[in-house]
Amino acid sequence: MADTQFTLDLNDDQKEVRDWVHGFAADVIRPAAAEWDEREETPWPIIQEAAKIGLYSLDFYAQQFFDPTGLGIPVTMEELFWGDAGIALSIVGTGLAAVGVLANGTEEQIGTWVPQMYGDVNDVKVAAFCSSEPDAGSDVAAMRTRAVHDEAKDEWVLSGTKTWATNGGIADVHVVVAVVDPELGSKGHASFIVPPGTPGLSQGQKFKKHGIRASHTAEVVLDDVRVPGHCLLGGKEKLDERLARARERAKGGERVKNAAMATFEASRPAVGAQAVGIARAAYEVALDYAQTRVQFGRPIIDNQGVAFQLADMRTRVDAARLLVWRASWMAAAGRKFESAEGSMSKLYAGETAKAVTAQAMQILGGNGYTREYPVERMHRDAAIYSVFEGTSEIQRLVIARSLSDVPIR
Repeated sequence: MADTQFTLDLNDDQKEVRDWVHGFAADVIRPAAAEWDEREETPWPIIQEAAKIGLYSLDFYAQQFFDPTGLGIPVTMEELFWGDAGIALSIVGTGLAAVGVLANGTEEQIGTWVPQMYGDVNDVKVAAFCSSEPDAGSDVAAMRTRAVHDEAKDEWVLSGTKTWATNGGIADVHVVVAVVDPELGSKGHASFIVPPGTPGLSQGQKFKKHGIRASHTAEVVLDDVRVPGHCLLGGKEKLDERLARARERAKGGERVKNAAMATFEASRPAVGAQAVGIARAAYEVALDYAQTRVQFGRPIIDNQGVAFQLADMRTRVDAARLLVWRASWMAAAGRKFESAEGSMSKLYAGETAKAVTAQAMQILGGNGYTREYPVERMHRDAAIYSVFEGTSEIQRLVIARSLSDVPIR
């Protein structure tokens, strides 16, 4: 892969995309944010509006994904989530399933399934990536969902329950991670496409969440779900080769990546960019409030106690963005994450979103605690960014392991 020089300057095309996405976030997403947060429903009308202008489409995300600088996706994510995290996650949630196919699928599978995940402007669809389970979140080795190959019919039979699935149950296409060789633990996993309308797949519990409430999160129940052999991402031959290597490496004590982790590694900087967008939005609200709120005869920003908080908030937002951009550029340039730079970006950006939104509420005082102002919602939305796609503790574990050969637990 060609090495692209790292730069902090966006080119003209990137600036145009940034401004275009920001305009949609400001004009369409942000005015609808409070309503859909209260409704706790998938904002289909907003997704369709995004589809009409080409924002919710395979072509747009492919263009950003293959941006040689790596900055197309993080720039897009930051602007969308600046608008509102719940609605934005409904718009981009399909991307995690798409990345699952891109990371593990063949060219034919990518060409067949990824377009179906989005549908078209007249009939928008969403997709779901199903990895976590009730007893297997951070501990992916505890996964119980099984995939058994029926050689006579060349079908895979999937059984188990997935949880915390964005778009789970309402998706047209589900990407499911399942155990194919229990003896290999997390190395014995594979990813499967479950096509629309497949018997045996159903939605379980829909979760009522603290934040990102416009994004649908639910359990997915797999009751002897049969999918054709060609729905195994990467194909049977590739799976057999990978399992054989895993068995050999396991004997030698080597670590082997699994299908779910390949997806999460590719998506962590993008998730970090989402958190940056939330943090930036809260900082901007707090800055505007501090400049216009008058107490004791002067704007409250004239007080060091407030001004210094804003200085810290802006510094953290910019530092988080730099970590996200570095990791995104490294991934696009084919640089290995020798020091877990992807996890660093997600960890710091997620913690920043929580800290900055909390500071914003403090600056707004009593107003910040009400739903009349958006920082209360932003603070609720930010909370998930130290939990999903790898908790902050897991990110620290990944980073710590990268610094030493010691298998820290």
